[in-house]
Amino acid sequence: MITRRRLLKTSSLALFPTFAPNLGLAKSPNGKLNHACIGTDGMGWSDLQSLSSHSNIHIVAICDVDTARMAKAAEKFPQARCYQDWRELLEKEGDKIDSVNVTVPDHMHAPITLAALRAGKHVYCQKPLTHEVSEARAVRLEAEKAGVVTQMGNQIQSNIEYRMAVRLLQDGAIGKVKEIYSWSGAGFPYRGRPADSDPIPETLDWNKWLGVAPDRPFKKSLYHDFNWRGWQDFGGGGLGDFGCHIMDVPFTALELNAPTSIRASVPKEWLEDAASRRDNWPDGQDVEYVFPGNKWTAGGSIKLTWSDGNRRPARELFDFEREGRNVPGGGSLFIGEGGKLMIPHISGPQLLPYSKNRGLKRPDVKGFNHYHAYIDACHGKGTTGSNFTYAGPLAETTCLGLVACRVPNTLLHWDADQLAITNSPEANALVHPTYRTDFQV
Repeated sequence: MITRRRLLKTSSLALFPTFAPNLGLAKSPNGKLNHACIGTDGMGWSDLQSLSSHSNIHIVAICDVDTARMAKAAEKFPQARCYQDWRELLEKEGDKIDSVNVTVPDHMHAPITLAALRAGKHVYCQKPLTHEVSEARAVRLEAEKAGVVTQMGNQIQSNIEYRMAVRLLQDGAIGKVKEIYSWSGAGFPYRGRPADSDPIPETLDWNKWLGVAPDRPFKKSLYHDFNWRGWQDFGGGGLGDFGCHIMDVPFTALELNAPTSIRASVPKEWLEDAASRRDNWPDGQDVEYVFPGNKWTAGGSIKLTWSDGNRRPARELFDFEREGRNVPGGGSLFIGEGGKLMIPHISGPQLLPYSKNRGLKRPDVKGFNHYHAYIDACHGKGTTGSNFTYAGPLAETTCLGLVACRVPNTLLHWDADQLAITNSPEANALVHPTYRTDFQV
């Protein structure tokens, strides 16, 4: 069996065809960015809408393993050539496109992104950047080698709310930060895979949907087209879904990079349910990360605790002054030497307690369009905030939390330089999992 470690080092031609880099913009006579969309419905449709709203992009190709889900995009972009296999798209469109977006289930982010980068294409990839720890490192290094424009799809990073929180923290509104809590109410409570199967729809190429993941029978509505997030082979549960969104403010404001240790606690019921533990993510978990301290932190290290599903930080931590006020469904809480800052998910930052911060003048911060910033950067105008040099370590951290969840109640020591968990062979094996060797076009 071919390990992902080997794949990421040597690149299988069968999985990742190589192309000569072609960084010159736009074969279209009007000078627009020639773009291919891989994944066209659900979040793929949203990304396609957002990208195509820029006046300087031309959608020339679209791809989806389910032709029924591609129909809406094909109707809106009749000039776009349609594919059911992303590899065929890259091979046939290699000299006609400048850029791709990757908006597919998490387990296929890295294979498609790596192939596009090796083809010299600019890449917009949805969060989480990758499904596995080692993939995040490989994608970052490949992007830096290619020298192309990249952006991860944690688009809230560019919103005024998150940018304001970063500015307040870096302006010292709460002093140096002592501890962070981040959380999301998202959960995917599945309990093992069913024994039976359903007929595969004629419009769906199930083998291509599975891609590098282990083979399994098709089951209607259980994996494709959205519920894959609750399955370890395809998604990352609540942490995989929201970690790269919500932990973006801590990473940006405090310039975090790689943790030194990770420890996860999970529900006893999940731990004792062999089927769930083998296939699914728990209903909720707490993951404690420890990062090296820096100029933004109060000590030589700083702890960030992630919670999801049915878990969230204790209300007493927030210094709420109004009775009945509840902890938001998702967000981050920064505890500083001079106060606290709460940033609810997709809402403005709040300094706590309110009575001590009444009348504080907020800095002049503006938001912008995350998608348009990517397209502008492809045209040589400005930069991207969530380029893969930044997004790679954030994705690695998210993926490390998922490794810790699968080896719970164990303090795992992470050596970022060696890309290894040094004190647990069981956990370290999950850093470099395997691809399906019989994956065929």
